[in-house]
Amino acid sequence: MTLEELHVLFLQYPSICTDTRKITKDCIFFALKGPNFNGNKFAKAALKKGASYAIVDEEEHSTSERCILVDDVLETLQKLATFHRNKNTARVISLTGSNGKTTTKELISQVLSRKYKTIATKGNLNNHIGVPLTLLSIKPETEIAIVEMGANHQGEIAFLSSIAQPDFGYITNFGKAHLEGFGGVEGVIKGKSELYDYLIPNNKYVFLNADDPIQQEKLGSYINKSGYSQENHQYYTISFVSANPFVVLEMENMRIETQLIGKYNFSNCCAAVLMGKYFNVPLSEIKIAIEKYQPQNNRSQIITKNGFRIIMDAYNANPTSMQAALENFELMETDNKTLILGDMFELGQDAEKEHQSIVNLARNKGFTHAFFVGENFFNTETSFKKFKSFDDFRKHLEENPLKTGNLLIKGSRGMALERVLDLL
Repeated sequence: MTLEELHVLFLQYPSICTDTRKITKDCIFFALKGPNFNGNKFAKAALKKGASYAIVDEEEHSTSERCILVDDVLETLQKLATFHRNKNTARVISLTGSNGKTTTKELISQVLSRKYKTIATKGNLNNHIGVPLTLLSIKPETEIAIVEMGANHQGEIAFLSSIAQPDFGYITNFGKAHLEGFGGVEGVIKGKSELYDYLIPNNKYVFLNADDPIQQEKLGSYINKSGYSQENHQYYTISFVSANPFVVLEMENMRIETQLIGKYNFSNCCAAVLMGKYFNVPLSEIKIAIEKYQPQNNRSQIITKNGFRIIMDAYNANPTSMQAALENFELMETDNKTLILGDMFELGQDAEKEHQSIVNLARNKGFTHAFFVGENFFNTETSFKKFKSFDDFRKHLEENPLKTGNLLIKGSRGMALERVLDLL
């Protein structure tokens, strides 16, 4: 079956499934493989559960006329996604960066949806499987598709760009994330800039934070761009007003009062404003969209429980976002502050240095109450309380319950620090 024939079939059955536990009637099941699973073995079950067809790449599992045998299922999914993307008129915006990708994507989606039929990456399905699935969710009526692209190694953004073939691009920032995979900060900059490496030679449009020196250097005299800035008036001027705790920004004498905490979310809001302006969304509609947006999934959420006011930022962490969170917490005009910080993963040989830096920062910022959880933090030199595991921390809290106050809870996803809520 040719790619074009497969696409015709997809238009008849425009629902893709890669997990037999989530089969929907008349979907097409793609039998993906992973280190610990082989989707080919579940093709028969997928058809039995209601899938219209199963795409397989092992002949022994092509047991029905509704099984379509291909050379490589993943490659077929990716090529089908690009083919579908090019068969539709939707304009594609791709974004990547070290921090803030998902929040920025959600904000852009909220803003552009005020005027256009818009689809966006669901959750953080931003890898070599998630990007194709997002592209395949484009409908004939879709006008704008917002595609989040994540990576932890060089070459991944280049590959995802070749699949999505974006018309527009934005990089949130270059931070200390996935240092192990990228090979240090310079590797991060090179890896994330692969989006520029696709956009610029193809004369595609770039949005930028003009106050970011790396972005300014990378884009140089490239003409096909627009940016936002607090001070450089050759770009669209957006002013930071405050973040105590919620971010307030102002442009064209209009104030936007968000439900996002932390100054680090200012640039995320600015990107959404900039794209709204570019796509001619009225400023009054941009204001409504951003002010209505509420963060979810443990991303900078404020939670009130049993006398505690909690900044729950336990979805992920790296040295850059951890530093920003501490700086924001320090500036909050409130007393009785306590830090509960968990290990930051994927830092490789920099892990010891970066965890010690965060401990030192907490001390230098004047915090007096802090708990550090995880093996990396346990190996730091500090007078703060530290625990090798969450279970050790749990036992401590059970014996020494926290009193009411303001908490910042932040750590990498694998630490699952949202479990602290059950202990308050």
